Amino acid sequence: MFDIDRWQEIWGTIRRHKLRTALTAFGVFWGIFMLIVLFGAGKGLENGVVSQFDIAKNTVFVWSQRTSKEYAGLKPGRFIKFTNDDVAAIKGNIDEINVVAPRNVLEGGFTISYGTKNASFQVYGEYPDYTKVRPILITEGRFVNDKDIADQRKVAIIGTRVQEVLFGDKNPMGEYIKIKGVNFKVVGLFKSRSKGEDAREDSETIFLPSTSMQYSFNMVNRVHFFALTPKDGIPAEVIETKVKKLLAQRHMVAPDDIRAIGSFNIEKEFQMIQGLFAGIRGFSWLVSVGTILAGVIGVGNIMLIVVKERTKEIGIRKALGATPWSVVSLIIQEAIVITSFAGYIGLLAGVGLVEGINYLLKVFDAESSFFANPEISLSVAVSATLMLVVTGTLAGVIPAMKAAAVNPVEALRDE
Repeated sequence: MFDIDRWQEIWGTIRRHKLRTALTAFGVFWGIFMLIVLFGAGKGLENGVVSQFDIAKNTVFVWSQRTSKEYAGLKPGRFIKFTNDDVAAIKGNIDEINVVAPRNVLEGGFTISYGTKNASFQVYGEYPDYTKVRPILITEGRFVNDKDIADQRKVAIIGTRVQEVLFGDKNPMGEYIKIKGVNFKVVGLFKSRSKGEDAREDSETIFLPSTSMQYSFNMVNRVHFFALTPKDGIPAEVIETKVKKLLAQRHMVAPDDIRAIGSFNIEKEFQMIQGLFAGIRGFSWLVSVGTILAGVIGVGNIMLIVVKERTKEIGIRKALGATPWSVVSLIIQEAIVITSFAGYIGLLAGVGLVEGINYLLKVFDAESSFFANPEISLSVAVSATLMLVVTGTLAGVIPAMKAAAVNPVEALRDE
């Protein structure tokens, strides 16, 4: 029930102590403001870093290296060569695997030409499943399909920079580019989903069907490396260990030779980054809550002073029949009003600053590889709001209990 007299009393108290109330409330304001800004900045940093993971976050890459130990009569220093049979073995023996995407790289010095134009770009041999590991943004045409693999079709999917350099304003679809003297028909155009250096590298990339690359460039039955993902619920480390063990057995590698077969586990890296940002969020809460508590203590001190100044008034109220709860609720309500108002202003200021930065980043296209789309989650906003109410209540509890304990007779004697 709305009590106009009570609100007038609260306003009167605040008005009598404007400077003291403002300075104390600033602690609460600054704590909430810092909480919102720190979380917004942390989220922007997280979004920027996570956006660099433009492949499945549980991907494992496995590649061949040289052996470092003698085994089964074979000398160290052998270079392991993966084959198409290894692909079949992995699929047939490791049930935990969801996707196996063998990859080849066209190595050595060469140029790609179209008509009178020549340039150097990176060329990869792919299978259709590669898009399950790293989604490709096809802007026109298509990616490698099963028919390309089976028939060893000489087709190519090119990046935006390749299109720009070789074709200019001309539509490359259906045209033929020459790679090491072999003609490939352009059947697709793609655009990078990455940012920064990764985006530049993608734009200068050409994808070919892996089988046609093998037969066109003397790589028959050769696989340079694998991109693998596990089934749902299976840790990437499980398939990483099993695949390396299987390949070691197939290529006569010593079980304890850790150098012969290399690997990189994206899931481990992603979990480390997630742990880092969890630590940043924890630090943000620690700093902000500490500042808010300092403000709350200040508000509590103000309310103790208010109770002291109004001792006689409280005594008269109790002498006229006011219940202890009515006195307690009055003091607590005053504390909640001060902390909630100051905190809410801090919340609005923080959200306004974060959204302003986000707007400027988009307007000036200034999002970087490590900072993008700063935002405040609903859970943080709700938590901050609840914190205001709780801290306001805590700020008023001790002064309220002191007010409730006032003896009417002694209060009337108070000077």
